[in-house]
Amino acid sequence: MIVDFEAELWIWAARRTETWTFVSLPIDASEELRERAGGLTRGFGSLRVRATIGTTVWKTSIFPDKDRGSYVLPVKKAVRKAEALEPGDRTAATVEILDL
Repeated sequence: MIVDFEAELWIWAARRTETWTFVSLPIDASEELRERAGGLTRGFGSLRVRATIGTTVWKTSIFPDKDRGSYVLPVKKAVRKAEALEPGDRTAATVEILDL
C-alpha cells in the first residue's frame, strides 16, 4: 500500500528539546492501514515503510498516534536538512508500507 499526502511538520511535545519532528498521515489512510495490518505490527504498533520527501528516500517506521487518530512518520534531521524543511512547513510525502 502506498500513501501520498501533504502535511505540516510538527515537534513531538514530549521531546521538544530534542526536536523530534513528525508528519501525520491522513486519518482515512490510517484507518485503512489499521484494517489491512490486522494486528500485524512491530514494537509500539509500528509498521515498516519506505518514505519519500522531495528527493530523499529512506526506510523507517510509522507509529500510531492515538491523540491524532492517525499514524505518524518521523522526519529525521538529515531529511529536514536535505529538503530545507523546518517545523511548521508543509511538505508532500509518500510512504510505502513494507509490512503488508
